Parts: sequence; structure tokens; C-alpha cells
Amino acid sequence: MTERLYYTDAYLAEFDATVVRIVEDQGRPAVVLNRTAFYPTSGGQPFDTGQLGNVRVVDVVDADEGQILHVFDGELEVSVVRVDGRDLQIVHGTIDWPRRFEHMQQHTGQHVLSAAFDRVAGARTESFHLGSVSSTIDLNRALSASEIERAEDEANRIVWEDHSVGVRFASAEEAAALPLRKESLRTGTVRLIEVPGFDISACGGTHVARTGAIGNIAVDSSERFRGGTRVEFLCGGRALNSYRALRDAIAASVRLVSVLPSDLPGGIERLQLEAKDFKRQIKDLHSRLAVFEGAALADSAQTYGSMRGVVAAIEGADQAGLKTLATTITARNGHVAVLFSAPGPSAAVIARAADAPIDCAAVLKKLIERFGGKGGGRRPG
Repeated sequence: MTERLYYTDAYLAEFDATVVRIVEDQGRPAVVLNRTAFYPTSGGQPFDTGQLGNVRVVDVVDADEGQILHVFDGELEVSVVRVDGRDLQIVHGTIDWPRRFEHMQQHTGQHVLSAAFDRVAGARTESFHLGSVSSTIDLNRALSASEIERAEDEANRIVWEDHSVGVRFASAEEAAALPLRKESLRTGTVRLIEVPGFDISACGGTHVARTGAIGNIAVDSSERFRGGTRVEFLCGGRALNSYRALRDAIAASVRLVSVLPSDLPGGIERLQLEAKDFKRQIKDLHSRLAVFEGAALADSAQTYGSMRGVVAAIEGADQAGLKTLATTITARNGHVAVLFSAPGPSAAVIARAADAPIDCAAVLKKLIERFGGKGGGRRPG
């Protein structure tokens, strides 16, 4: 069993340990140590990264029998120390501290926010996921925007009051007698995370020592999910980075739209309405122009037996534009239109006047056989 140093000291960033054995995890080299400060993926929180001696730790896995596998890249070099007549392989570990501290902020923030939802709205947390960009909490009932805001306010009150975040251990029986926010299903010794007077939960994750270190808690979005509510949130450094990105995006938008920040939604709506109006005008102008272009193409039609035909590649035309041109051409008796868009890949439209003796479907089939593609159409009634 690997001794988990992070259980009692989440701020421990460096340590020395003895190599128990070198193993493989899904074909990747891994080492088991007698103790570690590296957190393995567990309880919705991702693993730590960092260095073991000369190699980079790329994954940390909670394995059977309480052992932790440190997956690494490269060839591990160790120091050999003789103790009590035995040669021990010693390695020095260093945690990627910015990553660890960010996870500590998010995970402790989740405890505080989940407790706030429980207290303010009677909504229990069903699951939690700490992602690389943001984190989510799945709650057991649908919540209104005002309920979410009240819980967010309550959570930030606890952050700003800078309460202690304690770690203690209890037996399963002792834990069952405590007011846990969520019942623990663990047997044996239970690790408890407590914000005195506000929240106590069974958890094996890493946490900050005081709620003030969370920085702040910001609910980024919410949605209905499996009969309840999924809330996306950011804490500390993540919330600051998100604010900066939003600030820069708004500043750039304000410059482009030429309005005050508070008038930005109305300015965007105005531009959308103008764009729709312009699209309608452009579509109308294209339709009118297509009539003249179609007439010009029909005037240049070549004679093919009893028919007059137009075969042409139309620069910049789409399927709808080709159809409009073809309709204008085939409005004339005995006319056939075979039109392509350019540049490729080309759309094609084949049409004929009602009195033109040609099978458009057969022509299309021949074109597809030679040049590839797909298509279809309808026969005139």
C-alpha cells in the first residue's frame, strides 16, 4: 500500500520515496513508490503531473491494493542508498504546483458551492467533475436563475470570510453520526473535509487550507440535465482568466459596434436586423439579375437538332442561382440548359423546356458516371 502524503499535507510539493517496483500500465512504464504526494485521478479530480527524478510523470493511477502507479516517460534513474544492509532505490518527486493548486481551488470551491446549493435551495449534489478548463456540479433538481444566484452569493460569502478548511479522519461509525452533506459509503477509516459550521464531507481530494485561498466562485452557465441542473463554475485563477477573456472580447466588440458596453446587446441586435434586410435585398437583386443573365444565355444558345441548348460554367453561382438561370432559359420553347458552378467542386443543374425531346435524368447519369458525384431530380408532370 502506498502512503498518501497529500492526505495530511496538500501543500507538500516535494518528497523523497523508495521504489517498490517498476511495472506497466496499459503498455506504459510506471513505478510504485512506498509513499507519494502525487494525487491519482479519483473522485472527479484529475491526477497530478510533475517530475520523478529525471522523468516526467504523465499519469497517476489508483491501482489495486491501495497502490498508486506513477506513469512516466523516458528511463527512470534512481539513487541507491544502503540502509540496514539493504540497497534501497530512492527517487525525488516534485509536483507541478500551479496545476495542483488550481485543482485545490476548484475542488474546495466545489465543496463550498455544493453546500451553498444544499443550504439555499435544498439541492443535493449528485456528481462533480473537475475539467481542464471548467468544472461542473450535477444537482438533483431543476433550479431557477435566482436560486443559482443566491447560492453563488452564499458560497462567495464563505470564501471572503476566510474560514479554515480542516482535514480529519474518523471511523465509518463515527462518520455516520456526523452531519455529512452526503452519506459516505466507505468502510474503515473515512477522511473528512470540514468548513466549520458550514460543511462537512467525506473526500479524498486535495484542498486549500482556508476558504479565502479559493479566491472567488463564479457560476459560468447552467442547463437542465437528467431531471436536475448541471452547473458549470470557475474558481480563483480560472475565474480571473475567464473574466479577462470576456473583458477583452467585450472591449473588441464595443470598438467594432461603436456603442457603450451596456448597449452592446442592442447594437448586435440592430446589426443582425440590418444584415437580414441586406440579405433579402441581395437575394432580390440576384433574382432580378438572373433573369437578364438567363435571357442572355438563352440568346447565345446553340442548335442541337430540334433543340436549342446552353452549356455553360457560371462563375460564383450556387445551386439556387443555377436553378434560377435554368428556369429562365427553359421558359423558351425547345430550350435545354446544362449549367455548372465554378470553380469546383461543381454543382450542376440540367433542365429542359416541356417540348424539348431530351431525358435530363439520363444526361445527369452520364455526367455522374464520368465525373463522379451524386444527384437527382423530378420529371415534369
